[in-house]
Amino acid sequence: MNTTMTFQNKRLIGIAAVAAVLLLIPLAAGFPWSPGDYAAAAVLLFGAGIAIEIALRMVTDFWLRIAACGLILLVLFLIWAELAVGLFGTRFAGS
Repeated sequence: MNTTMTFQNKRLIGIAAVAAVLLLIPLAAGFPWSPGDYAAAAVLLFGAGIAIEIALRMVTDFWLRIAACGLILLVLFLIWAELAVGLFGTRFAGS
């Protein structure tokens, strides 16, 4: 078996595991989320994890990696805030 492929699969499983653990936090805290809220959060978290993985593979300079990951996380938090409380007032805003 190709060790590179095994390592990549482990990182993908790690990304999914981190997203799942982060989704357990609002579940354990008893937040009133619908199944659609959990699905949206799962897509956002997993998508951000995959985007960071791609950025880390494609960008070789250390500071550009930091900037790319920071930008991805900023976009994640802005989308999350918009969906939660309507930071920008779009039609996707929460109540």
